Order: sequence, then C-alpha cells, then structure tokens
Amino acid sequence: MKVVSVVGARPQFIKCAPVSRELRKSSEEIMVHTGQHYDANLSQSFFDELHIPPPHYHLGVGSGTHGYQTAAMLKGIEDVLITEKPDLVLVYGDTNSTIAGALAAAKLRIPLAHIEAGLRSYNKDMPEEINRVVTDHCSDLLFCPTETAVFNLKKEDITRGVHLVGDVMYDALLFNIDLAKKSRILEQLQVESKNYVLATLHRASNTDNCDALKRIITGLSRTEYTVVFPAHPRTRKAFEVFGISPSENVCVIEPVGYLEFLKLESEAAAIVTDSGGVQKEAYLLRVPCITVREETEWVETIEDGWNILVGTNTDLIVKMAQEFRPNAEQRNLFGDGTASEKIVQILREYRRNERT
Repeated sequence: MKVVSVVGARPQFIKCAPVSRELRKSSEEIMVHTGQHYDANLSQSFFDELHIPPPHYHLGVGSGTHGYQTAAMLKGIEDVLITEKPDLVLVYGDTNSTIAGALAAAKLRIPLAHIEAGLRSYNKDMPEEINRVVTDHCSDLLFCPTETAVFNLKKEDITRGVHLVGDVMYDALLFNIDLAKKSRILEQLQVESKNYVLATLHRASNTDNCDALKRIITGLSRTEYTVVFPAHPRTRKAFEVFGISPSENVCVIEPVGYLEFLKLESEAAAIVTDSGGVQKEAYLLRVPCITVREETEWVETIEDGWNILVGTNTDLIVKMAQEFRPNAEQRNLFGDGTASEKIVQILREYRRNERT
C-alpha cells in the first residue's frame, strides 16, 4: 500500500508521528510537508524530536491569505499525487494543509482518509470549521477521536467509513511523556513546578483583533503567577503592530519543542490557551485549562470539568487563572493510546477490499 501523508503545521507533526511509525512497518509512505509552518521552532524541531523521517516533498508555501495559501498547496499536492499515484491520501486535523490535501485527492478520485474527523465548533467564522466540514464530506475513511465526533458526523448524514479509534495525540503523549520529564526547561526559565501559568495564543480571532488581544494580555498581566508564554510568530507580530507590551510577570519566549512543551504543560498550575490540541493535552495531563474562546470542539473536556471557556473577558481570565483548580474524575475520552495501530489496520483492510 502506498500512502501520501499531507502535513504542514505543528499539531499535524505531533499527530503524524505515531501513525507514520506504525504505517511504515508494512507500507510505503510518501510525506508531503506544505510549509504552512516554516519557523524552525514550529517545524524542523518537531521532525527531529519525534523522529519523523524527512518529508519526500517540501512545498515551501509559507504564510499568506487563506485563498493564496490553500491554492498554492492544492497545486503542489496535486502535482505530487499525479507523480506518485498513491493508493490513498491521509490528512490530519483542520488546517489549510488539510483542506488542500482533501480537495486534491477528491478531484483526482484518490481515496481520502481524515484523521481527527467529526470535530465541530459550529462557528463558521472560524476558517478551521470550514476546513473540517469540507474535508469530512470529501473523505472515504473518517477516523474519529471521540464519540461526540461520531455523533457530529451522523447529524450530517455521514455514517459510511466512520471509525471511532481514539486520539492519536494521546498515542504521541504516552510515547513521549517519559522523555519530556527529563527536560530542563523549568530550570532554564527559573520557574517552579505548579507555580506558573502556561499561555499560548495563535488563532486569528485573538491575534488579529487588537481589542481581544489587549484584553487577554491584560488578564495574563494581572494574574499573581508568573506566566510562561511561548509566543507564536503571529502573536509576536501582533504585539508589534498593536503596540502591546505584556507586564514583567509575563515571560514571553520563543516557541519551544514538543518535549519541552509537554514538560511545561505537565508542571503548570493552569494553562490559558486558544489551541484545541493544548486543551486535549491539558485534560490528559490533568492540568486545569482556561480557554480564551467562546466555543470549543473538545466539549467533553468542558463537560468533565477540566476546561472552562472565558472568551476574552479580562476579569474572568484573571479569576480562573488563579482559582480554577478542578479535581474531578475523568472519563476515558480519548481512547486507550492505540489509535495509530487501529487506523493503520483499517487502512490495510480498506485497501484489501478495494482490490477485490
């Protein structure tokens, strides 16, 4: 079986690592890196740490408007698929790399598999929501991380090819957590375990909106904790454009590698984020999560009491960063850590059935 895997952003590198490791035991994988994330701290470091083989194709698309970026990726991926003639195309998550890979495969009538299918925020102002919906409706195989995702697809009359497999990010976390514990990042930053708040921001609704970004940074600046803030390049640029200067308790640092970030997550008193992946990791690591959005795809983390939505309300950000400390029981929301094995087995069975 020959599979083309399309990745391009930090979360996709994490998700693809365990799947690629399992897939290459018995199949040929052609890795395509779109170049959506091109900063070394958001790209190459993840390939190195997660032992992902170098991509066969690097499209080098870089940043740009959604239309430009998606179109450039679509053209590049289509060229690869015409050259490689794979049996199947594999895409991850909800980025522009995802939708470009999905459209290229669908238009060339190559079977498409979507890992992390069925997620819905039901907010169509989010570009990621459009990417999710279109990709799911193009896909032949839909690998869902949770029962909620399966239900979301059923509401859209998508039932064929749907598989509940668990979350591949859980696979990655289990595989890497012992290595992450060895990181010296806390000593380097001079912070103590459970005595700091970790913050991440990257969504356009927060970073491209001056008022929203100021409200969030003001909230972080008013907390009594040191705030460790690995800043996405988009966020750093926004600080400059809007003239925003966080207070001294907010330690703005360069993006860190996956293992260092896992360490920072696991030892934080709480996490403030707008990232879907970070919400999941916080839950799995039993760290309180304060989400600076009005909705989330990971509703189960809210229902279980380990995640709370605060939007960009400054007072709520301050209050929850200092006081939100749940200790509720957790359900087995994200599978048993063998999602990658299940996915590859289903891919093989699908390919065998296609041949007969």
